[in-house]
Amino acid sequence: MEDEPLIVRVGTFFLVLGWGSFILFVASDFAKKPDFNYLFIAMILIGIGWGFRRKKAPPPAAGRFSMLRRKPKSDKKEEKK
Repeated sequence: MEDEPLIVRVGTFFLVLGWGSFILFVASDFAKKPDFNYLFIAMILIGIGWGFRRKKAPPPAAGRFSMLRRKPKSDKKEEKK
């Protein structure tokens, strides 16, 4: 794994716990006895996890399509000089 800051890893942990809690809520709904505590816990954990994960730096550009992109046009005035 990359050297991610601890806060980003904690955010991932909260996201996993939140989705697990949401799955428990869906399972309780299928059992015809919905327990909304699981839903509220899931919403809180996913919100906290998302807030922590927002601090992750974006990945660097891969440059796969660099040949397809247009090259920036230079000013014609500079070319005359």
